Amino acid sequence: MSSLKTRLETDMKAAMKSRDELVLNTLRMVMTAIRNAEVSGASVRELSDNEVQKVIAKQAKQRKEAADAFENGGRPDQAARERAEEAVLVAYLPQPLTHDEIVDIVDRVLDDEGFREPRQMGQAMKAVQATLAGRADGKVVAGLVKARLTG
Repeated sequence: MSSLKTRLETDMKAAMKSRDELVLNTLRMVMTAIRNAEVSGASVRELSDNEVQKVIAKQAKQRKEAADAFENGGRPDQAARERAEEAVLVAYLPQPLTHDEIVDIVDRVLDDEGFREPRQMGQAMKAVQATLAGRADGKVVAGLVKARLTG
């Protein structure tokens, strides 16, 4: 079992004992998402820490989008709950990179790999995302890569 998954289960048990409903419900939802990811596909398999992080990041992004939708829909109470759930999930993710760090990495990868033309966008994004390992928003990265390749 991955160490991150073990940590989630341990924290979920602690939340049960302390009767912290927010943390407990949030961790139950993310554990369900992890189990669903493990059984999806041709065979059942154990997820690595990186794969578990991707599931948690996806869940956090869903909470953020839901909070924005509730905010726009005039439901600040539900938006606050979604943001609180997002905060619980973000605690299990690696520290995101700053904008300057992302720019440095994008520049370095594009120079090292020799990407110069806009038609190389897909290959460039694949190389940059491999280096960033989920520590940056894909839209920000895509914007930077596109700006560098188009001149």
